[in-house]
Amino acid sequence: MDCCGHAAHNAATCEAPSSPQCFRTNSAVSVYTCEWSTDTTESNQNNQVYFRYGNLTRTVLPAGTSKERISGRIWSRQWFREEELFVWQRVHIWVIARAGNFSCTSPTTSVILNQSVKYEAPKNISVSWMGNDLNLSWRAEAEQQALAEVSFQMEGDAAEPWENKSTTTNNTDNTYQVIVVNLQKDSSYRVQVRHQSIKAPNPLWSGWSSVTVPAELEHPLEVNMRKKCRDGTQTVTLTWQPVPPAAAVGGVTYSIEDTQRCHGCPCYTKNCFINTTNTKYTTFVTYSAANISVIAWNAAGKSPPAVVHVRAKPAADLKPCEKTLLGEKLGKQTCLEWYELEDGHPKPESVLTLLARTTKAENLKMKAEMKDHVRYLYIEHRCVNRRPQTVQMCLFYKTEGAPISAPEDFITFSETHTSAYLSWRAIPTGHQRGFLTHYVLCRANGSWQNETKECRNISASLLKYRLEHLTPGAKYNISLASVTRAGEGPAATVIINTVPQKHSNVLLSLGLLLSFSFLSVLCTFTFKRVKNRILPPVPTPVIPDSAKFQPEHQEILQGKEVVHKLTLCQLPPEGKSTEALEASEETTFLGGTDGVPVDTDDDKSDESGVYEENALRCTTDENMTDLEQVENEIAMLIYRNGLVFDVKTDSG
Repeated sequence: MDCCGHAAHNAATCEAPSSPQCFRTNSAVSVYTCEWSTDTTESNQNNQVYFRYGNLTRTVLPAGTSKERISGRIWSRQWFREEELFVWQRVHIWVIARAGNFSCTSPTTSVILNQSVKYEAPKNISVSWMGNDLNLSWRAEAEQQALAEVSFQMEGDAAEPWENKSTTTNNTDNTYQVIVVNLQKDSSYRVQVRHQSIKAPNPLWSGWSSVTVPAELEHPLEVNMRKKCRDGTQTVTLTWQPVPPAAAVGGVTYSIEDTQRCHGCPCYTKNCFINTTNTKYTTFVTYSAANISVIAWNAAGKSPPAVVHVRAKPAADLKPCEKTLLGEKLGKQTCLEWYELEDGHPKPESVLTLLARTTKAENLKMKAEMKDHVRYLYIEHRCVNRRPQTVQMCLFYKTEGAPISAPEDFITFSETHTSAYLSWRAIPTGHQRGFLTHYVLCRANGSWQNETKECRNISASLLKYRLEHLTPGAKYNISLASVTRAGEGPAATVIINTVPQKHSNVLLSLGLLLSFSFLSVLCTFTFKRVKNRILPPVPTPVIPDSAKFQPEHQEILQGKEVVHKLTLCQLPPEGKSTEALEASEETTFLGGTDGVPVDTDDDKSDESGVYEENALRCTTDENMTDLEQVENEIAMLIYRNGLVFDVKTDSG
């Protein structure tokens, strides 16, 4: 017999179900659910639910049935309509399982049905990190708050014990929300959640719902870009490193947003989102600017976007547009863009786009939105083989105007007597209001009112200019203005005072020149004097021209020879020393005494004329003997007119 007095037949071959639970999923529904579980896998086992009110026992035909395997057990469910039950009074409920000729009876449950509420297990649980706190949210089962129980364990550590926390949910926008504090956001967790009503008299815990919580994607991805330009198309390849393993638990998806193109063609108004699990992405963009963002997603949220700025390809020497497709019918694969320029750079947020499918009214509206006197970058794109291609880039004005400001930093420098340099900075693009055709440079002596100014046009590409042929010591008023096709703008002015030519400078230069010449002569003279003292010059014999002494000229050249000084030196005889000779020498004069000259040869005296003679002794010994004592030759040197004669005579 079972606890209710029912007989259990052949229990050894029939497994009794668990005690049934009967409830409604919330207080607003009119359908009640009864559920129980068994370990059997018998597919032919039938279950019957019995209700007893006092002494009345009855069965009710269920509105539906289901079986589900949960955690190794088979859960059976049957649904009953409220009008077929006595929900306001206590009822005893049990289940009889029948398999062939065998039957098994479950334990009995006693309950008042309209007081018993069991929520469904939490569904669609969302998780997110708020610092080290984990936020869990799921669909609310009622407008009131609920009691929730959270069980969690750190992923990857099976030995780590499960922790349980119970808390009251917050109910916001029909969503239950629970925050589990003091976890580690860089780790992953296994989490189970269940909830129950706090308003029902007999609340039952719902079933458990499991969810895996990955680590937080705290930082943006480090994206590397490589691009290649060819035939009007930029091939952009993006690569990045995978997220950390703890953040990849449960899977990671990378979302790529291309703000320029979608499905391979340019000028689409909608952004293009592409999801991938790879860490490499290749796309094709035009020569205009594009922003590509890469975001990593996991179950706990998303990373901050990593935005890659693909700059517009700078076109060398951009020129004014000669012709555009504005106002013309566009092909299906053609689109036009006008980027407003600011300081020479396009503003992506200020772009006007014209498509082939754009209506005429939209074209007129776009043209009306285009600003006057504002420079635009005009870009013409086409789709070729589903790849975007830029076919033209140029500068564009809807209408031009005269400049509204003067050239900046207009200065003069390097002023000389007759020239000066001018330099300036071009006015900003926004102040030009058109394409500069040239500059007008004017100069005037003195004031502008009293003198006629002289003007000339110079190239718009110049930022420096040299003024020549100026008057020394003069004052000039210089002006410079920018010119467009619409007119001339304000002028910048500067005053030039050329350097005067002073005479004192000429005299100073002349004095320095003379001083230098004098010092050069003085140094040369001093050098020669010092050289003569250190290295005296060797006398050079004077050899008269022999032609002058030919016979036909002897009468003219005959003259008297005068001997101014005669020195006779006696050489010592062979075999005698100088000391013996000095002891026997004495001073003598040739045939005379007391220094009176004596003629020794009358014939020679007649031929050579009168001469003065001074005989000096080679030694100072007054006791020297006669000349006959000298046994060797007498060397006699006669100096006459720079000539040297060596005369040798016999001692006898």
